[in-house]
Amino acid sequence: MRMLVAGGTGHVGSRLTARLRELGHDVVVGSRRDGFDPVTGAGVGDTVRGADVVVDVLNSPEMAAAAATAFFRGTTERLLAAELSTGVRHHVLLSVVGADRALANGYYVGKVAQEDAVREGEVPFTIVRATQFHDFVPTIADWLTVDGTVQATGTLLQPVAVEDVVDLLAEVAQGAPLQDTVDLAGPDRYRLDDLLRATLADRSDPREVVTVDGAALGAESADALVPLGAHRRGGRRYPVAGVPVAGGAAGTAA
Repeated sequence: MRMLVAGGTGHVGSRLTARLRELGHDVVVGSRRDGFDPVTGAGVGDTVRGADVVVDVLNSPEMAAAAATAFFRGTTERLLAAELSTGVRHHVLLSVVGADRALANGYYVGKVAQEDAVREGEVPFTIVRATQFHDFVPTIADWLTVDGTVQATGTLLQPVAVEDVVDLLAEVAQGAPLQDTVDLAGPDRYRLDDLLRATLADRSDPREVVTVDGAALGAESADALVPLGAHRRGGRRYPVAGVPVAGGAAGTAA
């Protein structure tokens, strides 16, 4: 099949492009350096033309709700319009588990708006929602650092390896549209404070992690960012030993 990976030079997209090519697919990389800009619409129609499947792994650093929504919904609507006019059979979107339960976080507001655009569109779709990536955990510590101390809550996280995300995206892209959402999480569930404490120790980072009350990352409750029902479970464990497991991570192996 001919597949377009929108955001194909990024953290997920570059790995997904390589995986799909290993599987024998004709993969087009959608990136600005190749004349593909879904923010402005430039080159989108020409790049999409001929694709059977479009996988959208575009990302943005925007954290304000209005800016994140403008990026995620806007790029998605431009992609979908081009797909509809060129006969794309399947739109696959990468989103975030619990985004709709963490709406104090502007980035997640944008992702929810993006999911809405996909559901409202006419192109058959599958939405893959993943939990936070393993390699994103140190960034969370940086976000929560105040005066040299990491102030973390007991919010639950179930981090997943980016390789497991790529595996599932490739599987979904090769299959029929589900017209539904598939959740993916790692095999183990942790408290955020425990996870950060062990991660920083493993990196010989001297910052102290202090446990504070409340939720984190815009979550509405302690379990807002983990799957609450049926989900796929990645097989790669978090690569730091000694993190106490919080439990409750049952799911179907990816």
